[in-house]
Amino acid sequence: MGNMLLKVMLKKLPLIVKAHRKYLKVRINAYQLGLVPINPTRIVKLPRYIRERRAFLKAGGFVSHNYPIVSEYGKSAGTARGHYFHQDLLVAQFIFQANPNRHIDIGSRIDGFVAHVATFRTIEVFDIRELSDTNHPNIVFRQANLMLGVDRDITDSISCLHTIEHFGLGRYGDPIDPKGYIVGFNKLLEMLRSSGVLYISFPIGMNNEVHFNAHRVFHPRDIFSWASNRLELLRFDYVDDFGDLHKNYDILNNELEITHGCGIYTFRKK
Repeated sequence: MGNMLLKVMLKKLPLIVKAHRKYLKVRINAYQLGLVPINPTRIVKLPRYIRERRAFLKAGGFVSHNYPIVSEYGKSAGTARGHYFHQDLLVAQFIFQANPNRHIDIGSRIDGFVAHVATFRTIEVFDIRELSDTNHPNIVFRQANLMLGVDRDITDSISCLHTIEHFGLGRYGDPIDPKGYIVGFNKLLEMLRSSGVLYISFPIGMNNEVHFNAHRVFHPRDIFSWASNRLELLRFDYVDDFGDLHKNYDILNNELEITHGCGIYTFRKK
């Protein structure tokens, strides 16, 4: 109610609007410079900002607005590690190479994996959550709850990245089910045709754990008990505790000491 009243006042009183905008600008600048709240690592870089601003003006530059960013001096170009970076890029490459007739994704990240795949082919996305129109014809979205049933034998390629660990925990509005991940996994297999390929990933560790209601963590070999020998493992890749990718690890014959990594499995349905 308070926010609604504030919006009405701002619309009807131009002077208040102007003052509010100035306040926001001052607050943003103070935050960026490390003044509110106090951030010593940013404050010590203030002289450099002032010095470079003066040099810019002296060289004939024009400054219409001050918007200081001092936190990125010496910062790296970006992050090329971690669960999502590696799984999204790796599996998108697998799909590019395999070139399936139809590819369906279940709940993977739209602004990561789905976007990667959509650059070179159509990808159908099924998710229990809503998705606004992307305006990209290669992304075909369908809101669906897999736990309620699926069409059988409809595709030769399915991905489900960092998703299955949430099934049955209620985090995304799905019904509570302690065995939801097994139910969901078998629904994926029902959708997949014989000889079709499944790409699936989830958090892995030394023990099976439930971090309610965020996610589950699975032992790397626990998945082989979910489907009663209906799958052939084609390859296993994983991201370790430090965010680095390891390719083609023999998980069937080797132990893996890991606390909270990401297992990336490629299966063929028998």
